[in-house]
Amino acid sequence: MLAPLIPRAVRGRPRAEDRRIINGMVYKIRTGISWRDLPERYGSWQTVYTRFRRYAIDGVFTRALRQIQTRADAAGDIDWLVQIDSTIVRAHQHAAATGRKGGSTGRTNRNDHALGRSRGGLTTKIHLAADGQGRPLALMLTAGQRHDSVMAQALLERIRVPRTGPGRPRSTPDHVVADKAYSSRAFRVYLRRRGIIATIPEKDDQKKHRRNRGSHGGRPPGFDRKTYRRRNTVERCFNHLKGFRGIATRYDKTATSYEAAVSLASFLLWARSFEDGP
Repeated sequence: MLAPLIPRAVRGRPRAEDRRIINGMVYKIRTGISWRDLPERYGSWQTVYTRFRRYAIDGVFTRALRQIQTRADAAGDIDWLVQIDSTIVRAHQHAAATGRKGGSTGRTNRNDHALGRSRGGLTTKIHLAADGQGRPLALMLTAGQRHDSVMAQALLERIRVPRTGPGRPRSTPDHVVADKAYSSRAFRVYLRRRGIIATIPEKDDQKKHRRNRGSHGGRPPGFDRKTYRRRNTVERCFNHLKGFRGIATRYDKTATSYEAAVSLASFLLWARSFEDGP
């Protein structure tokens, strides 16, 4: 599935075997070791790192993730009851040593490289939208202190599953399930405008404010407890992703490289589901 997406040079020395290089990248992300410590069976670590960095900047793993989602959608295998959530990732000192000044160096880099300060120190936050089977549909990185509700709309707009035939990519879930962090009026209005059903519990202060306004407070938002129980699916998705030690702790200096690592791990989760399923 990855082979057609890998850039190839027309000239130059004979290439190292692509499968061995990709396996080296997966080994690095799975174990969290430094690039220099890659076992010799994967060849030169400089080659593996250079290819990974090149693929990260070129968006190879992001395209691979969309491609495998397209395959699943064509088989009717995507459950469009989408759960959204985020998780905090602690940044290792190697990641924290990156330069924080100047412009971006890649497609997804920002000036802060998605590094920010929260109670745990320097952290990155992964925002994730997962399908009903707990597989990543869209992801984005922010600094660790960024609130979930601020990024909710941007996260949903990253869901774009291309069609195998003509037509626009699918970008609208049937249903969105989220926790109280996403219980803002603006987000609920956004979901209604797009025709998306929402199951989001209301915060206590919002309930109190609505009751204090009496008849002007409006009706309480609909809430299906049975559907909300499925929100643990996105938690299980995070659990699978953090089984990769290079994801559970951020070692990458740039947001481009770390996002590529998360995308590659997400691609592997989808590929594993195809081995078990369709």
